[in-house]
Amino acid sequence: MSSPVLPKPVPAYAQIKAYVRRQIEQGVWQTGEQIPSEHELLKQFAVSRMTVHRALRELTAEQVLTRIQGAGTFVAGQKYQSTLVQIRNIADEIASRGHRHHCEVLLLERTRDHAALQALELDQGDEAFHSRLLHFDNDVPIQLEDRFVNPQLYPHYLEQDFRTLTPNAYMTREAPMQRAEYLIIARMPDATARHRLRMDIGDPCLVLQRRTWAHGRIATDVTLWHPGSRFQFAGAF
Repeated sequence: MSSPVLPKPVPAYAQIKAYVRRQIEQGVWQTGEQIPSEHELLKQFAVSRMTVHRALRELTAEQVLTRIQGAGTFVAGQKYQSTLVQIRNIADEIASRGHRHHCEVLLLERTRDHAALQALELDQGDEAFHSRLLHFDNDVPIQLEDRFVNPQLYPHYLEQDFRTLTPNAYMTREAPMQRAEYLIIARMPDATARHRLRMDIGDPCLVLQRRTWAHGRIATDVTLWHPGSRFQFAGAF
C-alpha cells in the first residue's frame, strides 16, 4: 500500500499572518489600533524577527496593516480621503469622519523668494507670505501644507493662529475663492517631509499643487503633501 500524503506544514510567517487577520476579523484589534510590536510577536510565537517582519510586511502590502515610522504598526482602515470638486477646510474633512484635527505651525514668514512672487504673479521687490503647516487626523500626520499667500488680499495672514483656524477658513472669510486650478502627482518626499509625515523610506507621497483666485488676482499657491499609503482623493460631479 502506498503511504498517505501528509499535508505540508504551514510556514510560520503564514501562521502569524492568519493570527493577525483573525484578531482583526473578530474585533479584538480595531481599526486604527496599534498591534503588538515585532518584539512582542516573536516572543509570543517563539520565531525569528525575520519571520515576524515578513508577516507584517506582507500584511502592510495587502493594506491590512499600516506602518507609521517611529510610532508602530496599526490596523488599517479606509484611507483618509479628500474631495477635489469642492475645496473644503481640512478640519471639516476630518470632523466629518468623526475624528479630531489639530495643526502644528512649522513656519510663518514674509518672503521675497523669486518662486513665490512668480507663482503669485507679484512684482519683483514685492513681498509674499509663506506658511508651512502640518495637519493631523487623530494624532496621525496626513498633510504637510506649504503655502504662498498674496498679502494684498490677505494682509493679516501672518497674524492668524493656525493652530485653531485653518488657512482655508481664514481666506474664505476674507476673500472667497473665485476659481482654482490644480495638479495631482506622485512624488518621493525629501527627508524632512518624510520625517514630518512619519513615512517609511521609499514610500511615495500624493502631492496636490493648487492655485486659487480671488477678486481677479491669484490669492494663494499651495503644495499639499500626503502619505500615499494613508490618503486618497475622490470626487464626483
